[in-house]
Amino acid sequence: MSLLRSITVFFLGLLSVAEVVAAPKSDQHVVVICIDGLPAALFDDPTASMPNIRKLAAKGARARGMTVSNPSVTWPNHTSMTTGVRPEKHGVLFNGVLERQGLGLPVKVDPRKDKSDLVHAVTIYDTLHAAGLTAAAINWPCTRNATSLIANFPDVPESLDYTTPELIQGMQSAGLLTEHDLQTFGKLSAPARDRIWTDAVCYTIRTHKPNLVLFHPLNVDGTHHKYGPQTGAGYTAVAFADTLVRDVLQAIDQAGIREQTTVFIVSDHGFMMIPKTLQPNVVLRQAGLLTVEGSTITAASAQVIPEGGIGMLYLTRPDYLEADRQKVIELFQGREGIAAVLTPTDFAKYGLPQPDAYPQMADLILVAQDGYGVNATATGDDFVVRSEATLGTHGFLSTNPKMNATFIASGAGIREGVVIDSVENIDLSPTIARLLGIDFPDVDGQVVTEALLPTSTEK
Repeated sequence: MSLLRSITVFFLGLLSVAEVVAAPKSDQHVVVICIDGLPAALFDDPTASMPNIRKLAAKGARARGMTVSNPSVTWPNHTSMTTGVRPEKHGVLFNGVLERQGLGLPVKVDPRKDKSDLVHAVTIYDTLHAAGLTAAAINWPCTRNATSLIANFPDVPESLDYTTPELIQGMQSAGLLTEHDLQTFGKLSAPARDRIWTDAVCYTIRTHKPNLVLFHPLNVDGTHHKYGPQTGAGYTAVAFADTLVRDVLQAIDQAGIREQTTVFIVSDHGFMMIPKTLQPNVVLRQAGLLTVEGSTITAASAQVIPEGGIGMLYLTRPDYLEADRQKVIELFQGREGIAAVLTPTDFAKYGLPQPDAYPQMADLILVAQDGYGVNATATGDDFVVRSEATLGTHGFLSTNPKMNATFIASGAGIREGVVIDSVENIDLSPTIARLLGIDFPDVDGQVVTEALLPTSTEK
């Protein structure tokens, strides 16, 4: 090869590298609104009033469904969206941390944990912070005491105790948060809390113009749990959520950043009506595998922690692990409402870790059939009961199409009129990284290139 050609190849190689190395885009913005419990199927339901959400979709891109992570519950899936990996890597399996309390003792889930206790993978907002960009999170799970957020109102018990003080003070000065709100926040109705969180988002956008805003309104989920999806109450909750989207869009306009902002409307899981509820801890008590005093489980060789449409089953006696495992399988396999009993050999294909490598992971998983939920009750005599307080749930395996979540992208950098068959929720953060010009390596998700406008180097 001639010297001139060698030099040419060398500089072309440098140019190629330069084109793929990300350059942070400090003038670009992404707003993610994750409407908890908004099933993908509602987009095509004419009874669902979502004019603002549908307008965004018409001017952007959407997926017919977004595949979620297992378990298909709130904190694991919000974490999958912000890390680009599934629970087997990021470690969040519950709305909290599962604690094994000892030999023959019941397990419990503790939601009062910091982000550092919960999340075992790098998040998109950590990466943005390291790149010199800014991020804010309002009612976003697994962010308590996160150090890389300029404004944080975490989804956690006693959330105001962990909210950025400057955010509280600024909202009070702007007349958006009263002393009564502060004193009674935990007792406010779900729509009232959504209203305050929306005001916090709008205030943060107008005041700080973060490069990334993560927002998680909750009322749709709570309503769907109590009354079920596609009910009168459910449709009302969805319509209210749509007005919150409108208000956030207005704040983006007021901040003067609409042309530089990409908006994602997503959800963490779908929903299903459950006329019946399974009570596996009753069966375990009757088999002598757990003990109850009053309504409290005081001892347990085997115990189920419900996750909606599945039951995470824990065996607490290592010396009797295989015998107890086999006994539990025989107790539940083939019973009414049980679709499958998953063993550790099944876990990897559902993106779940192994219990011998990760103590928070269950030893078995009970999978409910469609129309059956799982609860934690250990008293009484019946395994199957009629659902009363909870008429809808999620938590079913992600392969169930009713768990498909919403995915819509609109605004800066997004193609118009695109309909994609399916994406995964782990694709969200790599796509955000591409839009904001940062590297986000070591993820399992893919950039949703079908939704993105070509860059100057791709034209």
